Amino acid sequence: MCGICGFVSKQNITLEQLKEMNDTMYHRGPDDGGAEIFSMKDGYQIGMAQRRLSIMDLSPLGHQPMHSVDKRVSVVFNGEIYNFLELRKELTEYPFHSNCDTEVIIAAYLKWGIECIHRFNGMFAICIYDRETEDVYLVRDRIGKKPLYYEIDGKNLIFASELKPIMKREGFHKKIRREILSRYLFQQYINAPDSIFEHVYKLEPGSILKFHQGEITTWKYWDIKKVYHEMQKNPVTDYEQAKGELKALLNKAVSSRMIADVPLGAFLSGGYDSSLMSAIAQANSSEPVKTFSIGFYEERYNEAKYAKEVADYLGTKHTELYIEEKEMLDLVESIPKYYDEPFADSSQIPTMLVSALAREDVTVALSGDGGDEFFCGYNIYENVRQAQMLDGLGGLTHGVCQLPGLKQMGLEDRLPFRVRVIAGNRNRETKTQFGASNYITRAKQMVPGEGVSCHFPIESGYGVSDWQVRRMLLDMDTYLPGDILCKVDRASMKYSLEARCPILDKDVMEYSFRMAHNLKYEKGNKKRILKDIAYDYIPRELLERPKVGFGVPLDKWLRGPLREQLTDMCNREYLRKQGIFDADFTADMIENYMQTGDGGPATGANYSKLTWSFFTFQQWYQEYIF
Repeated sequence: MCGICGFVSKQNITLEQLKEMNDTMYHRGPDDGGAEIFSMKDGYQIGMAQRRLSIMDLSPLGHQPMHSVDKRVSVVFNGEIYNFLELRKELTEYPFHSNCDTEVIIAAYLKWGIECIHRFNGMFAICIYDRETEDVYLVRDRIGKKPLYYEIDGKNLIFASELKPIMKREGFHKKIRREILSRYLFQQYINAPDSIFEHVYKLEPGSILKFHQGEITTWKYWDIKKVYHEMQKNPVTDYEQAKGELKALLNKAVSSRMIADVPLGAFLSGGYDSSLMSAIAQANSSEPVKTFSIGFYEERYNEAKYAKEVADYLGTKHTELYIEEKEMLDLVESIPKYYDEPFADSSQIPTMLVSALAREDVTVALSGDGGDEFFCGYNIYENVRQAQMLDGLGGLTHGVCQLPGLKQMGLEDRLPFRVRVIAGNRNRETKTQFGASNYITRAKQMVPGEGVSCHFPIESGYGVSDWQVRRMLLDMDTYLPGDILCKVDRASMKYSLEARCPILDKDVMEYSFRMAHNLKYEKGNKKRILKDIAYDYIPRELLERPKVGFGVPLDKWLRGPLREQLTDMCNREYLRKQGIFDADFTADMIENYMQTGDGGPATGANYSKLTWSFFTFQQWYQEYIF
């Protein structure tokens, strides 16, 4: 687990400058740092750098950049190749000098070329330089566990695991992409390939970028919708078969992620996914597995007592820490330093806290991320199912409301909220993304000018008629990598902790695509098959309860201890000088929001989401731009 950065450029970027770029990510890899620059043809130079968090082969033999024995290939790499021992058995002709997975990447590339990527099962962001062909490749793992940004400056390429190294480059222009800000305010994250800056992009999950003599091409080597349809050609419909095969794949995924030369543990919230991962880990361990959870004194946010019950049953070595609200609040100031583009999922704060707790004892932690998206766990999937059943009636209602006379009366706007949502859901590209249209209206009013859709208008491309399945695929493309995995990566790496996600194993993901949907969801029973596997390890009564999740009291904070800071951020004069937001509209909306808690006007009562998105953007702006 590390951070990488580098460039392919005709500009004079010195080794000292490359090292400064690299050291902005010291937290990602405090154990070692390497930086080298090589001459290429046509006046180009390539710089490659890495900050190393030593996980496999702790010796200096794991130092990066790493070069092939014949010096043809150089690699910098962030992540883990979990099947590297299996691949190594196929690469016996290569004279290995280390026991780490980085050298396996080199040997695999020399044998199979860039097609070697199809053989890797893991999480990774990789840069490969081939001196023989003068090709430079950037590669990101299938689901986007590991981040990879790149900047195109003319015919120059700069890349990094985070934005900080790119911002550190001499001559970098911090020009904000205004057209994506409304979507950010609404979604609370910026999805690939977009970034907050013009000319800077995130390499999409499952993608390869090739740089050859100033020309850049990108393509997908693993595309969710294509893989889903390919897997569906060989469906699994028998429940017991699916359960047995999935259970075996999960066991293999967990055991492969327990290979490390450093202490390893697991996050344990007490929910199905983290409990199942901890249970399988314990079943594959001869010693008690270290598990970690945080608790909150406010009962409605607290799941720690459930996690402890699960830990006691499994016999793990459990550590829990109860957190005062002030400890969460103290972390707010650090958000822009470690989330170096605007990011507003407030569960980032408790995720940072549990990462800090785990890092006191371990360097690697297993997590349950991916269970909801791949096995139909979110409440929105139930809502989507109901919306599809009512869509015909909604279309009829919408049509009636458009009749002459009724339209002028604004009849549709007077319908009850739930009816209005179903009736207004007429865009075939966003059928599963229905919701409060006033949130979108306000997000767009906050940022004047033309902007991209606040939704992701791409649903017809999935070619799936079942709205539940379609929304799950959409979440795998957007919410999972853009929000969840970004949140966990930055929160864990803040403390130099590696988070591993067995459910996001390549074979588990692809097998889930083969499964008939009713094995995952049946008559309101979400995550059906994953729950049943969990019950093989843990009694049902320890797991069967409503999902809580990580939450923070945003309304209380924004109207209380963060109020003065928020007031300064939405000062009209400041907003006009900043030139991004509509000063009057934004100030009025946020002032109304803050007054609501004091018995003021109710117009801002439900806008904590937009207000927190605005707050975290302004935090980021003051850290990097102002």
